[in-house]
Amino acid sequence: MLKSMTGFGRERVMLDTKEIIVEIKSVNSRYYEFSAKYPRAYGYIEDKLKSLLAGKISRGKVEVSVSVFNRVGTDAEIEINEALAKQYVDALRSAGDALSLADDLTLSSIMRLNDVFTIKKTIEDEELVWEQIKQVAQSALDKFVQMRINEGAKMLEDISSRLDFVEKCIGEIERLSPETTKAYMERLTAKIREIVEDRNIDDARVLTEAAIFSEKTAVDEETVRVRSHLAQYRELLTSDEPVGRKLDFLTQELNREVNTIGSKCQDLEITKTVVDMKSEIEKIREQIQNIE
Repeated sequence: MLKSMTGFGRERVMLDTKEIIVEIKSVNSRYYEFSAKYPRAYGYIEDKLKSLLAGKISRGKVEVSVSVFNRVGTDAEIEINEALAKQYVDALRSAGDALSLADDLTLSSIMRLNDVFTIKKTIEDEELVWEQIKQVAQSALDKFVQMRINEGAKMLEDISSRLDFVEKCIGEIERLSPETTKAYMERLTAKIREIVEDRNIDDARVLTEAAIFSEKTAVDEETVRVRSHLAQYRELLTSDEPVGRKLDFLTQELNREVNTIGSKCQDLEITKTVVDMKSEIEKIREQIQNIE
């Protein structure tokens, strides 16, 4: 199944006291590159995320973003230092008596005193937190992979149509190539007649020259290899394995054979056909660079 290297997946879920958001996106890359953004307190999830994605992604520059929002008050505890608060109250009342001041102490007065109240972060169960994040990340990953598959299906359709066009062009070249030799023989015969001004021409010499020309311009081997490459293309395009690198190499080989055909053939129609094929192969190459 053909997959694109570009993709995006996002999931947002409320689990217990947490709102968890996971986003996964990727762009083209020769290899698998992973990076992650997450709250500082959750550094322990990076390797786990990397392992989770590695099983589904073989190529591409992938970035994962994890956001975790706790409901107000659920991620912290407030501790009251009652002994210290009592000491503050006793000291303030003693000072009030000594200075003949009214006792106007209230609870709000105590709240403003230093170190009476301490806010402590709740210690989270890392395994439980990871299981929650993993659940959301898996859903985002499924959407991400599906987008890659959808893009891959469009690329498969486009590449297949271009391969059909190249195959049609090869058939045309195979048809025109013998005609090129025949036309050369006719031009050669006419030229010799013009030179010797005699209709008695050595047919053996003409055939020899034509054979040499035919050998130099023969593209049978190249067209056979092109057809073989096209068959390999179609086989790889239906494979369940990542095939981007193989297709990239095969594209280079296909382009090389077509260039050889172009350099050998001197016929105008064949040259035009070669140009058309090279244009299609270049468009295939552009698509191949985005395949996983």
